[in-house]
Amino acid sequence: MLHSSIYLFLLGLSNCFFFKVSWATSEFSLEGDYLLGGLFALHEIDQVEPVFTPETTECFRHSSSTSGYQMLQVMRFAIEEVNNSTTLLPNVSLGYEIFDHCSNTKNFRSILSFISNNGSIKPKEKLNNYQPKVIALTGPYGSTRTITIAPLITMDLIPLVNYGASSYALSNKLQYPSFVRTVPSNKDLIEMIIHIIRWFGWNWVAFLGSQDNYSSDGLKLFNKYINNTGICLAYQEGLSLNANYSLTLKKIDMLKINVIVVFAVPQYAINIIKTAIVENIRDKVWIASETWAMNQQLPREPGIGKIGTVIGITERLLSLPGFDEFIYKERGTTDVNYKAESEVQGKSKTCNQVCDYCTLLTAEEIINENPSFSFAIYAAIYTVAHALHKILQCDLNECHKNRMAKPYMLLGEMKKLDFPLNGRQVKYDDNYDPTISYAVVLWHTDVNSPQFEMVGTYDTYPEITFTMDNSLVPWSNNNSVPFSNCSVECKEGFSRQPEGFHSCCFTCKKCPRNSYVDYSRDPYNCFPCAESEWSDEGSTTCKTRSVVYLQFTEISSIAVMVSATCLIVVLFAIFFLFTYNYNTPVVRSAGGSMCLLMLICLIMSSISVFFFFGQPTSVHCLLRNAIFAFFFTVCLSCLTVRAFQIICVFKMAAQFPKVHSLWVKHNGQWLFIAFSSAIHLISCVIWMTASPDKPIADSWTFKDQILLICEMGNSITFTIVVCISWFLGFLCLLFSYMGRDLPKNYNEAKSITFSLILYYLSWIVYFTAYLSVKSKYIMLLNAMAQISSIYGILFSYFIPKSYIMIFQPQKNTPAYFQTSIQNYTQTISRT
Repeated sequence: MLHSSIYLFLLGLSNCFFFKVSWATSEFSLEGDYLLGGLFALHEIDQVEPVFTPETTECFRHSSSTSGYQMLQVMRFAIEEVNNSTTLLPNVSLGYEIFDHCSNTKNFRSILSFISNNGSIKPKEKLNNYQPKVIALTGPYGSTRTITIAPLITMDLIPLVNYGASSYALSNKLQYPSFVRTVPSNKDLIEMIIHIIRWFGWNWVAFLGSQDNYSSDGLKLFNKYINNTGICLAYQEGLSLNANYSLTLKKIDMLKINVIVVFAVPQYAINIIKTAIVENIRDKVWIASETWAMNQQLPREPGIGKIGTVIGITERLLSLPGFDEFIYKERGTTDVNYKAESEVQGKSKTCNQVCDYCTLLTAEEIINENPSFSFAIYAAIYTVAHALHKILQCDLNECHKNRMAKPYMLLGEMKKLDFPLNGRQVKYDDNYDPTISYAVVLWHTDVNSPQFEMVGTYDTYPEITFTMDNSLVPWSNNNSVPFSNCSVECKEGFSRQPEGFHSCCFTCKKCPRNSYVDYSRDPYNCFPCAESEWSDEGSTTCKTRSVVYLQFTEISSIAVMVSATCLIVVLFAIFFLFTYNYNTPVVRSAGGSMCLLMLICLIMSSISVFFFFGQPTSVHCLLRNAIFAFFFTVCLSCLTVRAFQIICVFKMAAQFPKVHSLWVKHNGQWLFIAFSSAIHLISCVIWMTASPDKPIADSWTFKDQILLICEMGNSITFTIVVCISWFLGFLCLLFSYMGRDLPKNYNEAKSITFSLILYYLSWIVYFTAYLSVKSKYIMLLNAMAQISSIYGILFSYFIPKSYIMIFQPQKNTPAYFQTSIQNYTQTISRT
């Protein structure tokens, strides 16, 4: 019931009646076995005026369109070519009924005629029973016009094979189930425009359209597809025919936008370009959509060369062999009939099948008109013909005319079509959209007749390819690519700092050290390098750090390890020498068993040197300092006690006999060694457990290195450990100084002083370097400080005594030592 009401209402809008007009010479109709409908804008409405009563627009009362008339001729040529073919529909003829379709909303008379059957419409008729006047139709030109009439046609699944409606909304098969097109959708055109913008590095563009489905659909898609492309839509506007074009262009010029996408039907594009000429808009890049990319009038406008470069996108132009001859033949035989046709039109009162101005057009004017949609119309006719060929099961000789051929049957066959046509493959996807074959054309306006040079291509069959030849584009501004960016692109290694609303507007900030900017990932942030990597300021990548530690194979390491090995060998030799000569005066005077303990401690201290080399581990860090710290301190406590004992024997025994007696009775020397060693052991345990030495990867000292070192641990516990050792050393120095006048054989002041001064100097040098310099060789210096300390005691304390035992055995006798004591006693008594 709803369908019936709609149709009755639409019939009421029409002031024309259903009847068939057939003229032998008419360009609007042709008899045939199967009738095709055609809708072409032979006239264009410049300004829509509101009406208050239902009426059909009489197209001949408005501006004429040579382009529309050329499209009509292409349809007639294609149908004549099919009818003359011996392989396509061999014994079937195609006819046509064509109407002038000039209005977006008030040209329903022709549509109602197409879907009628003998002047009547049955909305609820089953598809198998209903046979409309036409089996398929092509047109009209323009998305808004098509969207307006498509529901009436597609309701009965009549194929609407369109040549000039690119709105992406028409790809929705739920709303437009029988809509087929031979031109790409707006989606493909917008993607192509974005390809061009990105190719030349522009990101600051304007988008001008008209207030219709074609432009609004294009603007919506453009906003959608520029996401994540780096392109900013700086200005957008949908213009009406009476809009202030001058103000719009001034706004664009003020915003310093040099790339303008004009996505509009020809009337609006013409107004925009003419206004740009008048307003003296210069050196812009105008990207023309396919509706006006091949316009024949605009390139002839005086002053158009000053507005900049016009780049158009159009379907790849293909010549139609025989079309020129067809036009020349038609112009030579039909001119005399136009008056008759007009008279018949007047008598029959058939709406919108008259073209008075067409008689004035020459063959050259028709042939030279904008060919943008010629192949699309040509392909539309051949699409219907091939689908009908399949339904009628035609072979090389004939078709089965007795087979039922309903409009809806053509749809199923159209989706399967895949045939070559003038060097291009015609096939459709699931939305009945064709394969893409775009051409990028450059306007040459400096010649008398318009020239359009192809400078780029975009194809989706058999694979997606985009090409652009920059050398063919002579830019108007010093032959260099125009600049159309909100901000100058940042130099390498600089990130963008957004300014304002648009992401294309920014300042540049150099990425700091150990960070980088990745433009493909995010040009607005500096990403930190991984810990194992480094970079200088202003970097785009990170470099791998070299891992540095004191290796066994380095010459300096080998030298220290050889020195430590020699030291251990000598210490073992002296240990055995002292053991062998244990009961001799030299060994007894040096401390006896205490001497052997000192040698063992020095050997153990020497072993710690080997843990300084190789990649640090927790065990290495623990042993390299803890072993030395403890055992060397035990050695110092022995040395301190030894110095104190000599003072006691020669000086304090006489002055403080009771103290001396207690010291001897209770083995005071061993108690002191045990006490000081225990205190130091406890401090070392606290140091190693509370905050032990541990390996760390120092990535902050050197920009390009990771330094593997051992951290000293807690500074307080470490300081306590060091202070205990240094305090014992100080006591040892003090006692040595007090015994500087003792007998020569017992006078250790010089040797002990030398060894301790060397000990202090070695560690002062090490700690000074440790606090001021960061290097793997600090660890080498640490090992050398340990060796130096051990060598000091060895050469000042043990080597002289070993020399006497080996080379001066006569001095290693009780008599010699007794003589030294007597001489010292006599000296003391005289003083």
